[in-house]
Amino acid sequence: CQNTTETTSTILPYEECRGVLRVYSDGSVVRSTQPSFDVPVHDDGSVAWKDVIFEHTHHLQLRLYKPAAAKSKLPILYYIHGGGFCIGSRTWPNCQNYCFQLALSLQAVIVSPDYRLAPEHRLPAAIEDGYSAIKWLQAQAVSEEPDTWLTDVADFGNVFISGDSAGGNIAHNLAVQLGAGSPELAPVQVKGYVLLAPFFGGTILSKSEAEGPKEAFLNWELIDRFWRLSIPVGENTDHPLVNPFGPFSRSLEQVPFDPILLVVGGSDLLKDRAADYAHRLMTWGNKIRFAVFEGKQHGFFTIDPKSEAAEALMQLVKEFITENSS
Repeated sequence: CQNTTETTSTILPYEECRGVLRVYSDGSVVRSTQPSFDVPVHDDGSVAWKDVIFEHTHHLQLRLYKPAAAKSKLPILYYIHGGGFCIGSRTWPNCQNYCFQLALSLQAVIVSPDYRLAPEHRLPAAIEDGYSAIKWLQAQAVSEEPDTWLTDVADFGNVFISGDSAGGNIAHNLAVQLGAGSPELAPVQVKGYVLLAPFFGGTILSKSEAEGPKEAFLNWELIDRFWRLSIPVGENTDHPLVNPFGPFSRSLEQVPFDPILLVVGGSDLLKDRAADYAHRLMTWGNKIRFAVFEGKQHGFFTIDPKSEAAEALMQLVKEFITENSS
């Protein structure tokens, strides 16, 4: 994001996010149809995929992936994209390429949902849409006329919910809402959550937020802007959907969580909040696996998905799914 003070009789000051979103001082919003990460899509046919509408009121879609050669029942992994609640899409090439890798490496069905973006749709819109995407899966599981493209290979009893950055925040809030075992989703059963550098905040800055380098991929200026554009009007970053342990948040000490794999880069400004989250939930008796990839920035696994660190992360996710599957 960047600020500009350019003003003429026809041009208003605006805030820009990753070259794809401009929010002008009069409140008007302009979005580019081009992705922020314009990289080639590596579709070699080894993964089959298609789009499905899961929420008709706002015409929200999700993208389904499965190994093209799949013949047996496979676990289901939701991959909820990031973007500070303001940008990103299931259609962006970096998201699609990562989902190809997830489907093949994990031998899983991947569900990549979109959600309404801020500032046009501030929180809790994104959380509500994440929940709708999960309920869509339940509808498929109980339907008398299901989509056999999905149901022929999907194991509805082995579902994992993963989120990257803002998607990780959505995954956390879904974990709190659904509770251990996700009884309201039967016969769908969530077996665990994978939080990839979840996007949390708070009015009191963590050490890594306050002292992080300005040149970081996700620096404080960008973090602050994303929050200002996405939290409800009149609220601050101690809002319960932003700060899980803030002064207005419900206590999570008695909330039963499914197993969680929490991952963060050692050079990510969000690392201290991730470490605090893991420590608190472990102290309260939850099954948490916490991994720090030293020297790595926010989103390292999608920025360079072929890197040694990204491949090590994929192995962690694979082990986590194996350990917690039926």
